[in-house]
Amino acid sequence: MRLSSLTDYAVVLMSAAARHHGEARFHAGSLSDETGLPLPTVQKLVSKLSAANLLNSARGAGGGLSLAKPVAEITLADIVEAIEGPIALTACVETGRHDCGMEDVCVVQPHWPVVNEALRSALAGVSLMTLSEPRA
Repeated sequence: MRLSSLTDYAVVLMSAAARHHGEARFHAGSLSDETGLPLPTVQKLVSKLSAANLLNSARGAGGGLSLAKPVAEITLADIVEAIEGPIALTACVETGRHDCGMEDVCVVQPHWPVVNEALRSALAGVSLMTLSEPRA
């Protein structure tokens, strides 16, 4: 499994946002400058992360961005799902998907939810707090 570039950028962006936690507000432009991500990409990510209730966005004077939850309560799983959707290694476990020619005879398909939950749990075990701390 490999995350998309956009998801990787979302993790970088949220890590930068976590370092600003506690400030009144921060702005997409400052996150763009800090991370080196192009402003249009930051704006796209802010929209997706806000829709997932990971960032709050306020317009007008005194507006800007803030984390929607405490840093320790946001996980890598939350960020991945905000950009990628539900964590699923195969399409056959997605509700309503019936496009696999093996579906009627597959003995593995019933086990994929367990695998997907294990992956999600592993990602949920990594907090944004951990991701935003410098590594030695």
